[in-house]
Amino acid sequence: MHPEIERIQATFEEEIASVKNSSDAQTIQVKYLGRKGPVQGLMRLLKDATTEERPAVGKAINDLKELVTAKIEACLATLVSEEQKEQLEREKIDITLPGRKRRLGRKHPITKALDRVIDILVGMGFSVQYGPDIETDYYNFEVLNFPKDHPARDMHDTFYISGDMLLRTHTSNVQARVMERESLPIRVIAPGKAYRNETISARSHLFFHQVEGFYVDKKVTFADLLATLDEFLNKLFGGEIKTRYRPSYFPFVEPGLEVDVSCLLCSGKGCPLCKHTGWLEIAGAGMIHPEVLKNVGIDPEEYSGYAWGMGLDRLVLIEKGIPDIRLFMENDLRFLKQFSGV
Repeated sequence: MHPEIERIQATFEEEIASVKNSSDAQTIQVKYLGRKGPVQGLMRLLKDATTEERPAVGKAINDLKELVTAKIEACLATLVSEEQKEQLEREKIDITLPGRKRRLGRKHPITKALDRVIDILVGMGFSVQYGPDIETDYYNFEVLNFPKDHPARDMHDTFYISGDMLLRTHTSNVQARVMERESLPIRVIAPGKAYRNETISARSHLFFHQVEGFYVDKKVTFADLLATLDEFLNKLFGGEIKTRYRPSYFPFVEPGLEVDVSCLLCSGKGCPLCKHTGWLEIAGAGMIHPEVLKNVGIDPEEYSGYAWGMGLDRLVLIEKGIPDIRLFMENDLRFLKQFSGV
């Protein structure tokens, strides 16, 4: 055998004997059998061999190539088999173990509360209307009698998308749109999301849910508003809650009021959620301002109406005794699964 062939074979035998994994074996395979490997390089010996020597040299080269190929394949088969066994051992599954329980998907507590609120108000004669989350300044502010210099128009309170487009700060935009296109009388609720650029705390969030309610007809009075709110809250909480009404200012109503309910979390004794007052504000309300009626083409001398906007998230806080509004937005299953059966 040619000395060069013997040297390559000896080096190969030494290296293949020290292989520990399939990756090393593949490296040796490329090293020796690749186009630029030493086995392929032996073909140059045929050029230097005499005519009589060439058959023997060619046979020796082919024998070496077959030896290298066979030993690498045998090594790979053994190593891969061992590695697969180790992998199967690591990944084996005990089929006698009980299966994982699959939990059915259920509605979010806010969604469930919204369904209840809609059911109650529809039963009281209201229809349901929806409006866009991305709104114009006109329908969100101007038509609702917000002066140009009103603080709510400031960037600190409103998420502006462009000069005239914004994320609605209340569902009152639906009020203006409905009153423009529907014939009177109108008795509508408008549930949906609202957005305000506020500091997130246990009591408030920059993203929340609201239900707007309004009624426009001839001879609608302030007493109608109070009676409607009382009936709705009694049906919602089952008469287990106290209410109080405080005078307040809102540009789109006159007179205006705020609706407070007793805090069920502390039974009115005072806690961080109610700022130790025993009361939680859940709604703003009042008689629709005559200017708003004029802006949508309704004669305020002939028609009147009331409106309110209610924070749905706080209603659930009160009803379920939840101490922090942020829990609704965190999608923590440990929290959400507590409401699976309610």
